[in-house]
Amino acid sequence: MAAPAESGGIEDYRSLRDARVDLDLEAARGSGEGGRARGFAVCFWLYLSGPARPSSVLLHQMTAGADNKLPFLVLSEQNKLLLFPLLRLHREAPSLSSFYPWTDTTNLSSVNECPLEKWIHIGCEVTENVMRLHIDGSLVAEACLCSLSREPDNQDDAHQICLVGSNNMVESYLNNIQVLSVLGTIHEQYTKNPPSKLSIDFSCYDGIEVGDDGVWCIVGGKPSCRRNVILEVVLTNAFGEPANKDIQIVASLVYADTGVVVEKSRDDAEAPLLISCEGLEYPATSKPLPILRGRALFKLKISQLSSKCDNKLFRIYFSTLHVQKYPFLEASSRPIRCISRGRPIRPLGPGKGTNSSTMDEIHLVNNAQGFGRVGKVIGCSQSRDQSSVVHLHPSKFLKVEDDGTETHKTVSQTRKMVVEAQSVTRTDPAASDSDSMDARSSWSGSDRDEVETFSDAIIFRYCLEGTSQRSTFLRGAAASINVDDLITLANQVSLYSGCSHHRNQIIISKQLLEEAADTWSIISKNNERALWSSAVPEIMAKFMVIAHSTNRGLSEQDQEVLRVIAGCGDDLGRDEFDRLWNWLYPVAVSLSKDKINNLWCCTEPVWIEGLITKEEAENALRSSSELLKNPGTFVLRFPTTRSWPHPDAGSLVVTYVGFDNSIHHRLLSLDASDSRAGSLQDLLLQEPELLQLGRVDRLPTAMRN
Repeated sequence: MAAPAESGGIEDYRSLRDARVDLDLEAARGSGEGGRARGFAVCFWLYLSGPARPSSVLLHQMTAGADNKLPFLVLSEQNKLLLFPLLRLHREAPSLSSFYPWTDTTNLSSVNECPLEKWIHIGCEVTENVMRLHIDGSLVAEACLCSLSREPDNQDDAHQICLVGSNNMVESYLNNIQVLSVLGTIHEQYTKNPPSKLSIDFSCYDGIEVGDDGVWCIVGGKPSCRRNVILEVVLTNAFGEPANKDIQIVASLVYADTGVVVEKSRDDAEAPLLISCEGLEYPATSKPLPILRGRALFKLKISQLSSKCDNKLFRIYFSTLHVQKYPFLEASSRPIRCISRGRPIRPLGPGKGTNSSTMDEIHLVNNAQGFGRVGKVIGCSQSRDQSSVVHLHPSKFLKVEDDGTETHKTVSQTRKMVVEAQSVTRTDPAASDSDSMDARSSWSGSDRDEVETFSDAIIFRYCLEGTSQRSTFLRGAAASINVDDLITLANQVSLYSGCSHHRNQIIISKQLLEEAADTWSIISKNNERALWSSAVPEIMAKFMVIAHSTNRGLSEQDQEVLRVIAGCGDDLGRDEFDRLWNWLYPVAVSLSKDKINNLWCCTEPVWIEGLITKEEAENALRSSSELLKNPGTFVLRFPTTRSWPHPDAGSLVVTYVGFDNSIHHRLLSLDASDSRAGSLQDLLLQEPELLQLGRVDRLPTAMRN
């Protein structure tokens, strides 16, 4: 009665149809020490990819030397598990005359439906008089049975039966099959080596617009138009905890309806899906990313338009590299429609003329370039009439490189971008998503006709763009305008968007970028990359200065979280450092506020649990894998998916156990002017569940003032 090796690794997965377990019935007969019944247990992890069909036998039982297969473990039409007694051991065992739906055959049934596309742990305890069914470590069914009398038999295999997987039913997979000779150990096995599942964190993405039909709308196509799409892939175990597996994940673009990989339109064309690494773009399939602390952050772009592929929808498909393909180690995005933003502008109707300034703002709103990308603004057919030339202040559009990083050339004199706008002669109503307009712009040294404020078009554009485009714009604007202009921009964006959180991110942008440049210069020592071990001390020192923290720095766990956010290994480059810094700096600024600083520096009790992920916070609120702590227990944390200039970057989140015995997450505003919430104490007091439990009374004195 040999059991498979207990490793729980990626290599232990197998299809159910390949399963085979030999059982020795003699191990379940008679009594052992102390008069206890002898027996054995079979346990394993099960993953179901689809619902049950009539006669969905998962495991058959066979006697040695016989070809007849009888059910042992079955999935009913209600997706409930049925366990049958064993041949040659129990009188109630199924016979050849037993058939679906087995209503006249003794069986043990689970109470709840068996979940699909999720790992569950199944355990079967067997003695000659009793069988028990365990699911996820808990006993769900038990039956008393009659033992068959032991009959003399000269065959060596008379007391042997075999469990074999079904090869023609629902697609299922097993992991870590165990045959245990000691009863009562199934729950212990349940907690060991749980299997893994790959998924996409749909709460954390950027560069995506969701349509009314649920389809993702992503801007792609030409290099000058396409936008970054940021998706985070997570590898978790069956308990929802980050899985520490040494595997790599690769992304590819497939058709949503068939799953077939999207091919290049021609040999010399770009790959349909590109990945950004160190400011350069590569075919996504050539650059797999490692899983670090259960996560991998992908920065992607799509070069293939839906209009070039018969208007078909795509999906971004993630899978493991150099590992056999399993459905639980694959993840796909929602359906994607890839479009180009550059569409011709329809001419104004009769009597609706416009001046050049208005036309320029229309161009800004309708083009896909974002703010100042490669110094260009998409326009329509060019006109040389000087009356149509609009001079824009250089602070409104700072020239940036293709990879979105700010140019480091010194501007010796004031320069102005001249956008040449002309009248539109006609448009093609049948223009497809792939149509785009020609662009033309230049820099001028003229000082006349300066625009003193940001136009409404630019403000609206900022409010509507994603985090990546806002970051690109602020990197250019913050470097060339003074603090007063930055505050003016922040107030205008806050007014138009109705969210004061945007204001905070814009105001800190200048200092954030300057501190980032100084810190990176110290860390890198003018090299392209720096060792993580040498970067951490400098990052911690900067953090403590900005946060005004004298007695609490960054623990080793905090540092590991930062490494995951940066997406780096033993060394990091400027892009990885920027990802880390864009998250850490707003957190440090928040901690510098007196009341929050008092919470951070208080270590007895600990009020803010360091830098932890959402999953780690939820695990901290569990007494075990199944039980939650008392209602009202809460953890304060900073969301790891919100980085500058996201309006919630640096905000606190309270994760707590509610009276409904489930975990809740609430954003806490640190801005007293925010209409959505007041101070930290006020917002905690407004949470009825926390108030009724009196947990707020335990806040430090400084927080109650």
